[in-house]
Order: sequence, then C-alpha cells, then structure tokens
Amino acid sequence: MVNPFLVQVPQATNEAAYEILLPLGLLLLFAKVYALLLARIKVPQVIGYLLAGLTVGLIYLIPGQQILTTYTNTGLDFFSKIGVILIMFSAGIETDMKKVKSVGLCAFMVALIGVLTPMLLCFGVAIAFDANMENFNGTSGIDWYTDLYYGVILTATSVSITVATLKEIHQLDSKIGATLVSASIIDDIMGIIVLSLVLSLSGHTSSGTDLASLTLSALPNGLGENPAMRILFILIFMSIYFAVTLFAGHYIKKLFNWLGTKYPHHIRITILSLALCFVWSYSAEYFNIADITGAYLMGLILSSTVAHGYIDHRAETTVNYLFGPIFFGTIALGMYKSNFDFSDPAFVMFLIFGLCWIVVGLLGKIIGCSLTALAFKFRFNDALKVGFGMMARAEVLIVCAQKGVDAGLVSSDIMAFCLLLILVSSFLTPIFLKASFHSDEKRLERKGIVPSAPTAEEEKERNDVKIAGLKASSAYVEPNPLDEKNDKTEEKK
Repeated sequence: MVNPFLVQVPQATNEAAYEILLPLGLLLLFAKVYALLLARIKVPQVIGYLLAGLTVGLIYLIPGQQILTTYTNTGLDFFSKIGVILIMFSAGIETDMKKVKSVGLCAFMVALIGVLTPMLLCFGVAIAFDANMENFNGTSGIDWYTDLYYGVILTATSVSITVATLKEIHQLDSKIGATLVSASIIDDIMGIIVLSLVLSLSGHTSSGTDLASLTLSALPNGLGENPAMRILFILIFMSIYFAVTLFAGHYIKKLFNWLGTKYPHHIRITILSLALCFVWSYSAEYFNIADITGAYLMGLILSSTVAHGYIDHRAETTVNYLFGPIFFGTIALGMYKSNFDFSDPAFVMFLIFGLCWIVVGLLGKIIGCSLTALAFKFRFNDALKVGFGMMARAEVLIVCAQKGVDAGLVSSDIMAFCLLLILVSSFLTPIFLKASFHSDEKRLERKGIVPSAPTAEEEKERNDVKIAGLKASSAYVEPNPLDEKNDKTEEKK
C-alpha cells in the first residue's frame, strides 16, 4: 500500500551548484522573519528556524517541483553538518568554567540526577513499547542501545529560556538562579559525554576505523569479539582522548592568551580557533567520541582565554547568520520525508510512544531535579522552581537526536516529537517559573512581609556585577568597530 503521507524527493534534472542558492535563500529569509516575530512573545529564535524549515518544506507538495531535489538536499546536509559542529563549538565557548569549578555539590547533583532520571525513565518506556515497534525501526527484537539512546536525547537542558525568564523577574542572581545556571552547564557536559559513550558502545560512531576497533581486530584468539574487551578498549581510548585534550588545552590556552593580548580582534584568532575546532572534531571519531563532543571540548578550552569574547562573537555570528538557521531548517525539512503512515500499526504505536516520550522528558527533569533540590534543604516551592527551570529544551536536544538519526540508531520520525517537546517546554517553563515566584510574593504579602530595599553596599555590589557583566558580554552584542579595519589590514598582510 502506498503511503499518502510520504513525500517523494525528486531527482535533479540538471545538477548545478547554483540550484542550492534558492533553498538557502528561502531558509534564511523565513528564519529571520519568524525569529523577529517570535522575539515579540519572547520565544527562542531556534523555534523560528524550525518553522522556517517547515514553511520551505511545503515546496515538496508542489507537483513537478525542481527546487528541493536529492541534489539540493545533499548540499543542505553539507551545510547542516558544518552547522552542528559550530553550534557545539559556540556552546562550549559560552560555558563559564569558573562557575563550573566554583559550583557547590547541590548544582552538580541536580545536573546528575537531571540527566539520569529522564534517561532511565525513557529507557524503561522504550523497552515497554519495543515489542510493538520492532518492525518500525527496521530491526527485529529489542535493541538495548536504541532504547537507551531515546533516553539520552532527553538529557539535554536549555538554560537560555530559563535565564531570560529569571532576568525578567529579577531572580537571576538569587540562590535558585545560580543553581539553575550552574546545573545546566554541568548537565550539558554530562549529556554530551553520555551521548559519545552510548554511540561508541553501540558501534555506531564509525565504520571500524576507530582505534578501539583497529586494536580489537588485531587481538589473537578471537579476543576482539568479546563484548567486555570492546567496552574496555572504548573506555581506554576515550580516556586517552580526554587526557590529550587536557594536556594540549594547557598550551592552547597559553597560545590564545598571547594572541588575544598581542593581536586583539584580529581575524587570525578566528581562523585558528575554527581550524582547531574542526581538527578536534575530526580526531574525536578515532577515539570513539562523537565529533560534536570534540567541538564542544575545544570551545571549553578557549572559553577561559583572553580572546574568548572575540572568538565567541565571531563564531556565534557565523552560526546565527548562516549555519544555524540552515541546520535547524534542514531538520524540519526532514520531517516531510518521515514515514507518517497512519495505516501502519507500527507507526501508530510509535506515535503513542512519541507522546509518552515528550511527557517523560518534561516530568523526568521536574521530578529528578526537584527531588534533588529537596534533598539539599530547598523549600518545596523552591525545589519545584529548580525542576521547572531545568525542563526547557532547545538546540542541544535537536543536535543529540540528529546524531542518533545519522548513526542509524533511532528513527528519523523522532525529530517531529523533538520539535513538539521544544515548543511545549519553551512555553511552559516561563509560565511555571513566573507562577511559582508570584505565589511566593503573594505568600509574603499575606504574612505582611515586604522585601527590604537593598543597602548602599549591596546596591554598589550589584552595579559592579552588572558593569562587569556588560564588559564581559560586549563582544557578543555588537561588533567592535575596529574589527573590520583589523580584518582588512590582516587580509592585506
């Protein structure tokens, strides 16, 4: 039976490089329009990028169209792969390692339980559904790594929505705000490491060219076939990669501190940082680590250098004006090629699983993080705020899911549910956070307690923090007027 919901992608009749320009232009145009419109209701721009992809994807429904073909899709996929590397690189640069080092045990445990709870809950749900979906994923029997990876996707947290909400209600510098920001940073690091580990153990990171596989194939007497030996060697080579990164990072920091001092705002800093990002991403695959993890680690190294503000400004600009919108738009385009066949019982079961997956993703973070906060003597209402703040998802969720789809570990149809989870969490997080803080204010009012005005010393300290924050973030907001001049001078040299 022909599936009426499955879009057929036409072959290009006249393959030429210029053909990709129209889809690129349309994705960028709609991405900007939607991002501006959604900014008015304080919705993350990543949702605008996804909606742009859904809008451009309507071209698939035009009979005989030659705009979105197999040829142009290949070109978009190329931009998308570069985009995901740069997104993770930028995320690493924006990570405040000083905050991670200074954070207390509470934020660490909130992040840890916030990673484990949704992952394990979804693992259980996936196993329960697996018997009914075994033909849908093209496999027979239970695939433990596939079931686990559906949980791995849910480990990611997006703090951007939470931070924007906390800023609006003036709670970012509170105990809850500090806990949420610190826990989300640690959460991302843990989630990316778990992603690499599961992909490696499942054998989906490379085609047998990684060092662990090469070493195992050279072992005598069939030792390389032993699953325990495979796990051991994967962990050994992953540890070597992290050790080399730590060692090299020390000298890379020195180099960029010197460059940032001697040649501030020079394009050579940007070029060198991107070169290291791509090299680190490429080499990661040989050590059974996902390429996006390599990019993230290089971003972490550069985040504590003198030049980090300039690098982040350049990297984020590159992501936001080109590669980011194309990456997320391409993800949304892929939804038109999903196997939405409601006549297939396996798909109907997957649809039910997807809805349960979303619920588990939301409740897993709320329950895990809230209970952990309660264990650290938070009041019940404050513990709920921590849970609400950690349930938001955005770009990292999409990146993790797409990595699993590319590896053939999970069904591409999960991307539709990723979009829905992002939309739901993006709207619910601000609502729940504001409501919980508002209930606190009402409770204090009923008790006749009015928050005291800050002392002169406290006001001065807050202003100093704000000034320091503005100085630290100035590179992200506006380009330095010397940038273009220095870039031109550097090009002439």
